[in-house]
Amino acid sequence: MADVGELLMSVLSTIRVPKPGDRVHKDECALSFSSPESEGGLYVCMNSFLGLGSQYVDRHHARTGQKAYLHITRTRKAKKEDDGNSGSGHPPKKKPTRLAIGIEGGFDVEQEQYEEDVKVVILPDRQEVTSEDLATMPDVVRERVSLSMAGIMAADSVSHTLQVQQWDGEVRQESKHAADLKQLDNGVKIPPSGWRCEVCDLQENIWMNLTDGKVLCGRRYFDGSGGNNHALLHYQETGYPLAVKLGTITPDGADVYSYDEDDMVLDSKLPEHLAHFGIDMMTMEKTERTMTELEIAVNQRVGEWEVIQESGTTLRPLFGPGLTGMKNLGNSCYLNSVMQVLFTIPDFQSKYVSNIDKIIDEAPSDPTQDFKTQVAKLGYGLLSGDYSKPVPDPGEENGAAEPRGDQIGIAPQMFKALVGRGHPEFSTNRQQDAQEFLLHFINMVERNCRSGSNPSEAFRFLVEERIVCQQTQKAKYTQRVDYIVQLPVPMDQATNTEELQEAERRREEGDSSAPTVRAQIPFTACMAALSEPEILTDFWSSAVQAKTTATKTTRFASFPDHLVIQIKKFTFGLDWVPKKLDVSIDVPDTLDLSGLRATGQQPGEELLPEVAPPPLMTPDVEVKGILGSHGNEEDDSLYSPLLSPVLDDSTVSQLCEMGFPLEACRKAVYYTGNTGIDAAMNWTMSHMDDPDFSAPLVLPGCSSGPGTTPTESLSEEHLATIVSMGFSRDQATKALRATSNVLDRAVDWIFSHLDDLESMDVSEGGRSAAESEGGRDPPPGPRVRDGPGKYELFAFISHMGTSTMCGHYVAHIKKDQQWVIFNDQKVCASEKPPKDLGYLYFYRRVAE
Repeated sequence: MADVGELLMSVLSTIRVPKPGDRVHKDECALSFSSPESEGGLYVCMNSFLGLGSQYVDRHHARTGQKAYLHITRTRKAKKEDDGNSGSGHPPKKKPTRLAIGIEGGFDVEQEQYEEDVKVVILPDRQEVTSEDLATMPDVVRERVSLSMAGIMAADSVSHTLQVQQWDGEVRQESKHAADLKQLDNGVKIPPSGWRCEVCDLQENIWMNLTDGKVLCGRRYFDGSGGNNHALLHYQETGYPLAVKLGTITPDGADVYSYDEDDMVLDSKLPEHLAHFGIDMMTMEKTERTMTELEIAVNQRVGEWEVIQESGTTLRPLFGPGLTGMKNLGNSCYLNSVMQVLFTIPDFQSKYVSNIDKIIDEAPSDPTQDFKTQVAKLGYGLLSGDYSKPVPDPGEENGAAEPRGDQIGIAPQMFKALVGRGHPEFSTNRQQDAQEFLLHFINMVERNCRSGSNPSEAFRFLVEERIVCQQTQKAKYTQRVDYIVQLPVPMDQATNTEELQEAERRREEGDSSAPTVRAQIPFTACMAALSEPEILTDFWSSAVQAKTTATKTTRFASFPDHLVIQIKKFTFGLDWVPKKLDVSIDVPDTLDLSGLRATGQQPGEELLPEVAPPPLMTPDVEVKGILGSHGNEEDDSLYSPLLSPVLDDSTVSQLCEMGFPLEACRKAVYYTGNTGIDAAMNWTMSHMDDPDFSAPLVLPGCSSGPGTTPTESLSEEHLATIVSMGFSRDQATKALRATSNVLDRAVDWIFSHLDDLESMDVSEGGRSAAESEGGRDPPPGPRVRDGPGKYELFAFISHMGTSTMCGHYVAHIKKDQQWVIFNDQKVCASEKPPKDLGYLYFYRRVAE
């Protein structure tokens, strides 16, 4: 061991002991998905603490000169047989009893048991040093190396902090009203059973107000079940804050809701409060499901979940290149589904996977923080097939059993941490909207593709909006960039209206056996709703210098290589409560959108004058700077930018109380001319998907607005990023000035304000109907691809649950004419792909 001891002595200065704040990657390779459980184990650099798989450790040594690595290998322990195992050899899954993850009674999180082997390896010859070997070495070597080994093994790995966190939806806080709750001496006594709503006689979901003893029904749920909101209305009338759900009272407690705190709460004086109305907690038995049980049941809605996951059939597991599962990191199925689809698209494959060796060679010293490296790592992990292997069953030593559905798969922990960093939603373990994540990721690709190919161009297309003033028949043309077609769902076009009405009637009558009927909506009706003209009742016409009625028609100014269609299932009810439409749509396998091609200005059609509407202004400010349509040399705006708008504070407040961002509320009131809450609400609902929805209000026609940044202080790096997307420097400058020099907002702003950028004004250069398909010039503005509008379906993402904030996502992708279901780690041949229940649909252009 003398040679190894001398070798360790020679590299002792490069061996560090982890300090607080050091990032220790001891569970996952920075460049691949190798782990200590993988063949060859994981090598942790004892200087930088980067984890490296056996295929990359030599490359890291050659590049950095580092020689000392801690080699960690883990082998799975055989599971002990349990008396409660099912006949299949696997214990039956327990039904969750808590709305929780990773704790007793919650949704199960598998915890594997491993045997671990740790030793120091010296490169390039891979000489090994065990803990026993260290005992014979000089004190200085033994102490430093032992401290480093112990520090690495004791440190919390980076991936550990990103794994599924224990989360308990039942953790409730003591209500601020509990200690001093006012209770009326009105003689009300509540019987131990037989409760009915005092308003509508409903017998389920019954709540008693703890102040006056009123027995009323609870809220109506997203799916139309539940109560009729009478308990909530009673609170709004009286201000009595606490209510208990009758039927959930046991000696251990009950469901108590605080309307003022808008949450389930604890009431430490609940026995006393119930006794006031003659209820003895110690004698009560539970007859109603608790709110937690209801939420669990809603999150496992049988019909939708079983159909989308194809639970009723035995699915054949698939393994191999392009058939790799992804582990769920705790509500990360939205990310898994989107990335599975994206890496079936050639643009993403060629950008990141085909060049992976070059990308890794050029990676920075910390590749875990490099976007290109982590995307390439993910893409290669999905497409290579290296991780598409069955999960080994410890009980089958020879592996002779049939393959299980679950794969070893990949855990995209580094990727999720990187793309979600700094984002208020994607950095959390909460469920998210797959459509919002897709746009977020495309935005990141745009920002990181400053040179070379940009795979997001596969989705990018131009939309032409044609607005016609009904009073003068003059038109206005604008263009904007988009990546997703949002398809409305016209519920009034359902083909099974009678069945829906009958099911609703039976539910209203309290028939618990009423079947759940799903609305059948023709896809043609959705497309008609998308393409039909929209009536604008408050359109400010520059031709008549006043508000009038106009029609707006939306068409495709270009057709992308890959078309994404979002079914707008998530909407708001009449009470502004978000809900999901339970619909079935006969989405076709092939699609021809040629009839929706924009034609531009028509022969003989007159355009509306380019004159901005007058801004709202304070009554005591003299109107200055009314300059006509051209302005003067100092100011190119129609009105003086010094005029400040006056907004109806009450309308702004009403919108804010509904949960909308303050700046969005201000814009809604401004752009509807202080005409009231209805107009402002309509504007808000129609602009919720705008990228700059919550950005500060920038007055139209102002050369500089509140929060703008002088040109001389703009970031050259930000300017270069936007210019690399195909925009001019002037356009980039305008976008950054309008968004306070914030790059993310500037990118969103520029894509949603193409008509505000002078060099992108296409109203004069619109296409004529006589132009041929192949003879069109590329549309102005950012680079877009164009071609025939004929497509075929190759993938769709489905959502199960009542809203985007809960539930589960699954992807179906067509591989070699076979539909494949990607359900996190399960990858199987699809028997009945539920194409009618999808949320996001992905089409590719059909070659002619």
